[in-house]
Amino acid sequence: MNDLKSRLIRYMDAGFPILYLHTFEEDKADKLIRSVASGRGILDWNIKGFFDHQDHISQPGQSLVETLNLLTSLNKSLDRKVLVLKDTYNFLDDPTIVALLKNIALRINQGLDECTIIIVSPMVKLPKDLENFMTILTIDHLSTEEIRQVIVSFCEEQKTTPLKEELREELTVAFKGLSEFEIRNILALALSENGEIAYADLKLIFEQKQQVIEKSGILEMIPLKESLEDVGGLENLKKWLHRKERVFKNIDKAEAYGVDVPKGVLIAGMPGCGKSLNAKAAAHLFRVPLLRLDMGRLMGKYVGESEENMRKAISLAEAISPCVLWIDELEKAFAGIGGDGGGADITTRLFGTFLTWLQEKKSLAFVVATANNIEKMPPELLRKGRFDEIFFVGLPNRKEREKIFEIHIKKRRKDDYSKIDIQALVAKTDGYSGADIEGVVKDSVEEAFYKEKSELTTEDILEAIKATHSLSEIMKDSLDKMSKMYKERKFKNASDM
Repeated sequence: MNDLKSRLIRYMDAGFPILYLHTFEEDKADKLIRSVASGRGILDWNIKGFFDHQDHISQPGQSLVETLNLLTSLNKSLDRKVLVLKDTYNFLDDPTIVALLKNIALRINQGLDECTIIIVSPMVKLPKDLENFMTILTIDHLSTEEIRQVIVSFCEEQKTTPLKEELREELTVAFKGLSEFEIRNILALALSENGEIAYADLKLIFEQKQQVIEKSGILEMIPLKESLEDVGGLENLKKWLHRKERVFKNIDKAEAYGVDVPKGVLIAGMPGCGKSLNAKAAAHLFRVPLLRLDMGRLMGKYVGESEENMRKAISLAEAISPCVLWIDELEKAFAGIGGDGGGADITTRLFGTFLTWLQEKKSLAFVVATANNIEKMPPELLRKGRFDEIFFVGLPNRKEREKIFEIHIKKRRKDDYSKIDIQALVAKTDGYSGADIEGVVKDSVEEAFYKEKSELTTEDILEAIKATHSLSEIMKDSLDKMSKMYKERKFKNASDM
């Protein structure tokens, strides 16, 4: 906020005619404008009418056209003034209003009026005739220290027991991307429910962030059901995620120590071997929302619409952060890069925008990208610095198959698990993916239910195995080729071999 304040002062002192303050927090914008007015009178127009705060003049119901006509007709009415315009989004298509604003901007540029127009709006609209006169400024989201202070102040005001440092810091990180108004509302709701603020209240924060996502229509928020406990094997990847979790939850201390902000991970490998499951488990581990970026939602029918949607998606992920941004089948998302035709050109531009953001991002939007076939993937994505690490997920080994059987049997028939010969099942499922094994367990449980059996047996599962063609049978040549390629590129193995 201090940086924005200093920029606002510089632009006003330099005579920039129109400043477009992009924010939905009008109260915050008002405080900011008052703090930088420096003796200038503040004129305010919104849908309710015109108000001159310095001379205490009020014109309720006066339209924007009437206000601008009046101000331009009166000599020196705008000198040493800040004209604040709100609720203008739908009026910036009106040629008369655009012409009047342009006239004022020209007078400011010519030195005839010492004035600054500040448009406050949650949405940006730049009329072509005003583009050269406008400068866009965005009110930053609350900093970590500002969020921390809001929490502390709220607890003091409500005379509640001060929060333990660990809980306070986790709430501080979780609240990133929300306004002070939203933070105070959530804390008040948490307090009203059970008289205290606890870890369980993190779900309220996620619910508020889900509202923001659903309203956008660009990203999708995925419910968090799976945890790392639901992932069989892949111990190297799990250890790596646990390390990132510690950094994520203690980002200020980590940065002070010299640790970089985590960028994300690319998980490549065999289909059905837990790549998508790990994206969901990572968000569960970090205790942050999981956002899914679907490239199909970004593609618009108008020129520039797809690129604008990509910028909105990135901006939204940054605002919601800390979060996990999941991009499934990354190689398909950017297929056609470098090709001919309008579609390929759009995809190439989208890829460029995404790549630049991934390289330079400083937010806690942790990217988990998954891919089946890296042959189709742009080589720029595989360079160091894009992702923190690239993991290769192969078919599960014996130990991992044992764990996968344990997870899925206990999930459905916990009491039967101890009676089942897991080693016999493992011996018969060499070359099976995690999805194959889950399918085998589901089929065997359904068959046992159909036959009205009192329990699930080893034989039931062995019968299901016989009826299932493994992934290694169906895609043998493709899998051999993929496995060789991942080893040649020396990607880190997700499994602890």
